[in-house]
Amino acid sequence: MLSVPLLFAALFSYPDPAGDARGDGGYVLPTRPAISGDALDLREFRAEALGNAAKKSLPLLQGTAKPSAGMRFTVGLGRIENPWGLPSGFSASVVDIFVKSPLGTVRTLGNLGLNVRGAGGWHYHVRVTGAGATLEGLPTAQESAAAVGQKPVPMAAPTVTIEGTNLIIDTAIPSGQYAYWVTSSVYSPLSADGILRPSTGTDTSALQASRASAPAPVDVLAAPDDTAVYTLDTLAPVGETRDSRTLLLAAVGGVGLLLTVGATVLVWRRRGV
Repeated sequence: MLSVPLLFAALFSYPDPAGDARGDGGYVLPTRPAISGDALDLREFRAEALGNAAKKSLPLLQGTAKPSAGMRFTVGLGRIENPWGLPSGFSASVVDIFVKSPLGTVRTLGNLGLNVRGAGGWHYHVRVTGAGATLEGLPTAQESAAAVGQKPVPMAAPTVTIEGTNLIIDTAIPSGQYAYWVTSSVYSPLSADGILRPSTGTDTSALQASRASAPAPVDVLAAPDDTAVYTLDTLAPVGETRDSRTLLLAAVGGVGLLLTVGATVLVWRRRGV
């Protein structure tokens, strides 16, 4: 029998349209080095509990996350390219996954130039590049009201495997049902954080956009009719959060009610004898 957390961490899948890795539609990708739009194009995102996930081959980027517990994320891209020649064989994009839970409060999507749209915020943040992967999350004290405003802290580094055009990311995030913000940005080893940001310059190594303050991601996981991402610089999450603790309490309450009813019926029967 599956544990309560695993029951509520069933596979979540969300497709993304192909051929839209151009930001607001006007981003011009760098040509030095050359990167195709497909290598930055999000095609699909999947999330599942590691206990439910099939075993994968030897990871490309070995992290410190336990392989038997946590959440597995699969990010499908149009292509896998290595314009910077990294040993990992993957250096075109930077993939960010922000994980929303009922306890999430961070409303800025890292340093990407995007903010959370709607209520709540993210609890965990995964970043994957060809040079490595990181995970940060709010401390457990986040459950208290006084913890609002706390900063995320580093967690065990994820393990990343490449299968075809998919990034398989195993993390130490507790299994559960979450909502997600997923983005793809242009990788650059020449920037401090590995992200090439838009500029209005015409240099062949630049990511050209109509304004220098435009969001860094060239593609985001979003509904096709979501036009506010690059006009209001906000992004809505996909999926729905669910607090497994509340469901567990409800389940325990239900079992208690059944036991009470059963005991009452038994007493009635004994009195009728």
